[in-house]
Amino acid sequence: MENSEKLANSKEVIAYIAERFPKCFILEGEAKPLKIGIFQDLAERLSDDPKVSKTQLRAGLRQYTSSWRYLHGVKPGATRVDLDGNPCGELEEEHIDHAKATLDESKAKVAARRKEQAKKVREEAKAKKTARAATPPKRRPQPVAAKKVEEPVETRALNANEITVGNNVSVNMGKGNMPATIVEINKDDVRIRLSNGLQMVVKAENLRS
Repeated sequence: MENSEKLANSKEVIAYIAERFPKCFILEGEAKPLKIGIFQDLAERLSDDPKVSKTQLRAGLRQYTSSWRYLHGVKPGATRVDLDGNPCGELEEEHIDHAKATLDESKAKVAARRKEQAKKVREEAKAKKTARAATPPKRRPQPVAAKKVEEPVETRALNANEITVGNNVSVNMGKGNMPATIVEINKDDVRIRLSNGLQMVVKAENLRS
């Protein structure tokens, strides 16, 4: 049983009628001019065909006869054909002129559309280039200079005769030596005054020269 599902669009309709009437309709190359009134012939031949309606035939035929390859075929010396490929008379000059004018108009529309698309592409590319130029370049992070490590100053323990009031010394504070002045001596305990004015008592053994 043949598939009777309706055709979906004009492209399928054209393919179908080209299959049914190959001497009249072709899918590739320059098409043959069709007999005047061929729609009625098509409608009668396919009246009982459940796959295609008259509305679909009319739309498919309109698309077929407005294609560039069909309009190219409507030229001086060409002969119209019926559904079976039989000659049905030569083309009239007004039909040839109309086909040429329609073809020229169609090509001009396509050229204008392509030109407009190309212009749009150029404008978009220009806009992107302008946007890139307006965006400041990312600054590269500057390398962090390595901190200079200060070499520790060598110190020595004070001699007994150096532990006197008013003598400038260094005191070992654990994290380093700090300058200080001896202000009072009490056996092994020595009161010192730091450079910031703070006074404190330390052991004599923590004092350095």
